[in-house]
Amino acid sequence: MLWMKSLHIIFMVTWFAGLFYLPRLYVYHAQTKDKISNDRFKVMERKLFYGIMTPGGILTIFFGLLLIYNYPYQGQWLTYKLILVFFLIIYHLYCWKFLNLFKYDKNYHSHVFYRIFNEVPVIILIAAVFLVIYKP
Repeated sequence: MLWMKSLHIIFMVTWFAGLFYLPRLYVYHAQTKDKISNDRFKVMERKLFYGIMTPGGILTIFFGLLLIYNYPYQGQWLTYKLILVFFLIIYHLYCWKFLNLFKYDKNYHSHVFYRIFNEVPVIILIAAVFLVIYKP
């Protein structure tokens, strides 16, 4: 069972790396004025989203579900953690939406918006870690 927990944590770190970095790329992309930089950011964002972030999210959820299946219900903290995971999935989908806006040069948000947007996964991570450690 510890191998499942280990893989869950490894892929969670991978997912969060993407959730932290992709919106930071959006900050810089929103400030871009030249075509070369614009095209470079599109490639970086696409590779991060599809090559690291999405597989990390899918595998995090997969191993999390395996853990839930193999360990009986452990209290209210797990329900709260699953709610946070739901919000992370929504956040991930918003990242995908913004990826497509940039892809088609249709971004309508400023770099300031993306700086604020970038803080959401930090708050969710802090809440999730406290839930897992303290299990209220």
